[in-house]
Amino acid sequence: MTERFEKSIRTLELPRVLAMLAEQAVTQEGKERCLALRPLTDADDVRRRLDETSAAAEMMTLNGTPSFSGVKPVGHALQRADMGGALNTRELLDIAAVLRAARSAGEYAGGRRDDKKTPIDHLFASLVPNRFLEERITGSIVAEDEIADSASPELASIRRHIRATAAKVRDILQKIISSNQAKYLQEAIITQRNDRFVVPVKSEHKNEVPGLVHDVSSSGGTFFVEPMGVVKANNELRELQAKEEKEIERILAELSAQCAVHKEDIAQDYDLLIMLDVIFARGKLSYRMGASQPAISGKGVFLRRARHPLLDPKKAVANDLSLGVDYDTLVITGPNTGGKTVTLKTMGLLILMAQCGLHIPVDADSHIQVFSRVLADIGDEQSIAQNLSTFSSHMVNIVGILEEADDETLILFDELGAGTDPIEGAALAAAIIERARQLGALVAATTHYAELKVYAMTTAGVENASCEFNVDSLAPTYRLLVGIPGKSNAFAISERLGLPKEIIQSAAARLDAENVRFEDVLTQLDQQRQEMEREKDTARRLRREIEASAEAARNYKAELAAQREKAVSKAQAEARAILDEARATADQVFRELDDMRRRQQKDADWQRVNEARSGLRRQLNEAGDRLGQAPEAPLPPPTRPAVAGDTVELVKMGTRATVLSVSKDGVLQLQAGILKITARQDEVRVVEGGGEAVKKEAKKVAARAEHQLRSLGASPEVDLRGMTSDEAIGVLDQFLDNAMLARLNEVTIIHGKGTGAVRKAVREHLKRSRYVKSFRPGRFGEGEDGVTVAQLR
Repeated sequence: MTERFEKSIRTLELPRVLAMLAEQAVTQEGKERCLALRPLTDADDVRRRLDETSAAAEMMTLNGTPSFSGVKPVGHALQRADMGGALNTRELLDIAAVLRAARSAGEYAGGRRDDKKTPIDHLFASLVPNRFLEERITGSIVAEDEIADSASPELASIRRHIRATAAKVRDILQKIISSNQAKYLQEAIITQRNDRFVVPVKSEHKNEVPGLVHDVSSSGGTFFVEPMGVVKANNELRELQAKEEKEIERILAELSAQCAVHKEDIAQDYDLLIMLDVIFARGKLSYRMGASQPAISGKGVFLRRARHPLLDPKKAVANDLSLGVDYDTLVITGPNTGGKTVTLKTMGLLILMAQCGLHIPVDADSHIQVFSRVLADIGDEQSIAQNLSTFSSHMVNIVGILEEADDETLILFDELGAGTDPIEGAALAAAIIERARQLGALVAATTHYAELKVYAMTTAGVENASCEFNVDSLAPTYRLLVGIPGKSNAFAISERLGLPKEIIQSAAARLDAENVRFEDVLTQLDQQRQEMEREKDTARRLRREIEASAEAARNYKAELAAQREKAVSKAQAEARAILDEARATADQVFRELDDMRRRQQKDADWQRVNEARSGLRRQLNEAGDRLGQAPEAPLPPPTRPAVAGDTVELVKMGTRATVLSVSKDGVLQLQAGILKITARQDEVRVVEGGGEAVKKEAKKVAARAEHQLRSLGASPEVDLRGMTSDEAIGVLDQFLDNAMLARLNEVTIIHGKGTGAVRKAVREHLKRSRYVKSFRPGRFGEGEDGVTVAQLR
């Protein structure tokens, strides 16, 4: 990374964003790595880092954040242990903390609520937790300055003896304190000097308490004497304490050796935990900024509703920023403090953040191009030390930028050409932009020069933009308007601030006619823009209203469909009830027929049965028609009563017929094909506009009805091929009813082979039918499994 690129990174304030990132990290080294992040220049690497950040943000939302607390550097300690050195308790506890964090992270990955694979799964899978060593360390070391008794059986034994010996010493001294020698003591207490138990004796009575003097008070009034009766016990206590220290050293050496054995795994766990800490820090920052992952494109930048990450999210104005898609150069104009520099910095900083693997505060449909360098000339570059003016300092920087620029460079120029003669500065600025474009770089520049506005309007690949300014309130709105050059608004602002009108008029008179015309054009463009904005808002409102109406229509349609479905179910239930009633009538007729056969009644009885049979057939056919038809939309009410010669439609059957005559009581005599039937006025609907076409249609319908009646009434076979299972069962019921009335002994049902659904439905229905005595598949020559032959009762 070049020095100039590094300078641009500082200019665009990436370090401030990285400081925010470091605040999200838990470990110290993780914070340091966050601060050291620099933009990647390979598209695949950038995409990988962004995917890692997305994975961490999603995992945090669903499962929280893994714990990285207590993870500290352990590299030097492991290296010393590997060389045979004994680690201290602090170093061993740090190693145990790493092992604990590795185990916790592994459990976090294994306990996720989703099984979705992520780009950071391999990091969790590479962790090598060592619970045995972790618990061995934490079980042996209670605190940095305390080893547990359970660290070893030997240590536990030594400490038991130490406690017993110390108690023995205290007992001896307590007897001295409680004896007549207590009057020689400064205080009736037991204390320690040089790790030996002593009593404080008054200086004038030092010879009254025989023993060893270990210390004298600063005033000389107190001698700390170890009585001769406890010397031996104190010596034994010192020996035990020496054994304790030696055993502790042995335990620490043993633990250190075990750490050395697993040195590589522990070091790998530490590195993986730091990497995960940084990745989850990026996820936390993404959540904090309300950011999203941009796509990586081959060419061009498009940032939807981009916001500067260092501004207050509630106050920052979101703008759409585009470069390299429809144009390679953007010239931004407008008054001072209007937001031009912030716009430049926003574009540059968001690109640098994305190339560091950070999510950026934009909408999800944004994309960026990966640049090898982002070079910026922004801010006051005056240098007193180098004796350079602002213009000279800027020019030195621009020269360096042009030397490094290529087709993988984004260049940001702020106030290009400022600080010198306006005419020469404008010409120089246009030439610099042209040179950068020739090098293949993408360029965004801010300026006040009207000449650059004209240059942008007349040059292909160069686009004007402006930062909106509210003249009435004298405040910028910070909205970026692409395609419209900005006005300086110097006269309007000055007038609003109280500058006398005659001065403003005098200034306006000094402008040449070309500049006046250009400013007038800009004013007209701004007025047109505002009008288009109002029309756009109106169109947006109308679109919302249309979408709301469409949603209401969809809901109404769904409600109608539900009501129709309910009506279909109700109609089918009614039809089945009618059919059941008809079958009950058939059963009654068959019982009468059996009685008549037994009694051998006269011909008059047979005539009565035949009439009942005909009525039954008509009732069953009507019921079957009702059951097989799905209810249509409600028919319109009759327009007028039917008269002789009218063509009418039977409402229930859907069949057309011709009215032959009308009786006095309103009963109609109808002709439907070869059939003559009667009906009431409320059972028919007059078909307007009859004529020959209607009559032909009525004849066709009647012919079909006649053919169906004949085939169901007397034929010994029925063809169900091409029907659904429900349709086939309805036709089969009618066929069996008519076959029984015709007193057929054997019938053939043709259902075909096909998928077997109709065959299965037919045979299941025959098992339940009261008319069928037995049935079998067809034999060779009868149609085999494509037909079923049934014996009737």
